[in-house]
Amino acid sequence: MHPILANLTQILIAGLGGLAFHMLGVPAAWLSGSAIAVALWGLTGWAVPMPRALADAAMLISGATMGAAVTPAALAAMARYPSSLVLLVIAVVAISSASALWLTRVSGWRRDDAVLASVPGALSTVLAIAADRKAAVAPIAIVQNLRLFVLIALLPSIVVFTGGGQNTGALIGEEQPIASPAGMAFVLLGGLAVGAIFKALKVAAPILLGATVASTVSHAAEWVTGVIPPVIATGGLVLIGIFIAERFRNLQRSTLKKSLLAGLGSFAIGMGVAVFFATLASWAAGVSFADGLVAFAPGGLEAMTVLALILGLDPLYVGIHHLVRFLGIGLVVPFVVAWLQRGDPPQA
Repeated sequence: MHPILANLTQILIAGLGGLAFHMLGVPAAWLSGSAIAVALWGLTGWAVPMPRALADAAMLISGATMGAAVTPAALAAMARYPSSLVLLVIAVVAISSASALWLTRVSGWRRDDAVLASVPGALSTVLAIAADRKAAVAPIAIVQNLRLFVLIALLPSIVVFTGGGQNTGALIGEEQPIASPAGMAFVLLGGLAVGAIFKALKVAAPILLGATVASTVSHAAEWVTGVIPPVIATGGLVLIGIFIAERFRNLQRSTLKKSLLAGLGSFAIGMGVAVFFATLASWAAGVSFADGLVAFAPGGLEAMTVLALILGLDPLYVGIHHLVRFLGIGLVVPFVVAWLQRGDPPQA
């Protein structure tokens, strides 16, 4: 099969996988569905390596999408909960450190893999960094997805048991206008320029990080308004799913078993730390424990914010905390992983 046709076929299969997961209501559907579909496609022997240009395009689009969430309204919301957001930063470090300690000391993981598996939330960013840095993507993805699915399954019952809350805010990222072609060009070209600098500095996932920085600054300063068109943003997730799937093709059953056991321990420790900080934050910010629990839960931005809305909690409080964590992870983790790999580079 001609390489161009083979790649188009692979993208179509990835898109269909994402669509299937989306229709089933699976969290992070377009990312997870495309990755699993292409991993299964690889079993046929017809899968082809993803061209680097497509991988860079996926990183660029995803970074631009992330940064678009930093609107002046979001910045104003952050000012309402300073003490709670400070606790969030400490909590993210504590959750990541405690979970990574479990994975390295008990499960025998490398430090860079353990950090990427332990970071709470920002699944697409973490997996993109892992794939870019040749980390152990399959075990990392298993641990991250296990945590997300357990949260989705158990957290609603826990919230209802604690009494729930009142709906007092609006969703972060509610309906926004689409960015103009000039605005999108400014962000994407700026992301390439900043990404080139990060690449020279040997930072992990330089294009992803560069686009995130360019988009964040542009939207916070209101040089650009509006978001990347959903069809383009979704396409970026599908392409990242293909990129990630390439690291799944040699997954062994023993790896799956070990990763599940490691993930359960990592989740239990991380959730215990999150509950502790959620209790402190509910007192400091004057919100219900249920609000604090969902805000500090180590899940994804979209899933946790929508969950808050469904459960009658305050989606503004919950959403702004997950937004801050989401962007913080995207900006900090690449540097941490690059530093960890300097003395102990992974095998190609």
